[in-house]
Amino acid sequence: MKMVDVGGKEKTERVAVATARLRMLPATIERILQGKVEKGDVLAAARLAGVMAAKRTPDVIPLCHPIALSGVEVEPTPVEDGLEFRVTVRTVDRTGVEMEALTAACAAALTVYDMCKSVDRGMVLERVQLDHKAGGRSGTWDRGEGA
Repeated sequence: MKMVDVGGKEKTERVAVATARLRMLPATIERILQGKVEKGDVLAAARLAGVMAAKRTPDVIPLCHPIALSGVEVEPTPVEDGLEFRVTVRTVDRTGVEMEALTAACAAALTVYDMCKSVDRGMVLERVQLDHKAGGRSGTWDRGEGA
């Protein structure tokens, strides 16, 4: 087992977008949106957790390269059956940021689970997926075009 050598690659702009969905009871999403969760501002905590997770991805994913991130955006959006988290991660480096985006989406959703588990232990984290990546030798990929 070894970490892939990316030393010979050129630094290029790279971006990845990942999403995750946290399915929950309607009453749970209502409490979140009304700011009535005992632990505090759930959506702010989820955004922060996503950013922190993107930055620490090499600490939890074996053989993942530590790279300098130039931007991380975490957007939680209410959907019919819960919340969807859309994460965009950017860098100018020798390897992509797909793992950082996926890790951030999971961490954001898991933070909501942690903050709301006392009222809804049945929440389900699902549909964790890469939706877009651009940059590097393999170019651009979009879900639906190559999935």
